[in-house]
Amino acid sequence: MTASSTALDFEKGDLLTELATVRGQLLNTVRGLTDEQLGERPTTSELCLGGIVKHVASTEESWLRFITDGPSAMSFALPDGVTWGDIEAGTAREHPQWMIDRLDEFQMLPGDTLEGIVQRCEDVAARTEEIVTALPDLLITHPVPDAPWNEPGTELSARRVLLHVISEIAQHAGHADIIRESIDGQTTT
Repeated sequence: MTASSTALDFEKGDLLTELATVRGQLLNTVRGLTDEQLGERPTTSELCLGGIVKHVASTEESWLRFITDGPSAMSFALPDGVTWGDIEAGTAREHPQWMIDRLDEFQMLPGDTLEGIVQRCEDVAARTEEIVTALPDLLITHPVPDAPWNEPGTELSARRVLLHVISEIAQHAGHADIIRESIDGQTTT
């Protein structure tokens, strides 16, 4: 093993450890709750704990597909005749499936259970570890997909994507902690 591959292995290990830490913090907020409690919205926010966990798993999975497949893994295409202005104004005659799916991520749907959403999160985590461990380099870079929230011409490295995923999960773990405390007074911090 060369010195550079050792440094790369340590960096991958550090990133995976941090991902596991923030993911664990998030999952701790749902331990011991009922499926019904996962769907509660006890604050002025539309967020619920089950929806946050579902969203985080989908987001992580999507960004890891971006690392392996590039921007084609994250299409934000709109239906024919629909513009971003229509979407923003709430006047779109139809919404793209990816947008509907994203809205569904944030809520508990019929059939969603604590066991199921935690298992999905753990499955995504295992796949993330496989992908990151196999990366020959954290500098693998792809252009971000076309979307109004992405600066045209921006490219992200695998390292930057992993840091983004860590940040996203940490942010949502904070939201989840507040919601959990509002449901039953328990905190995870």
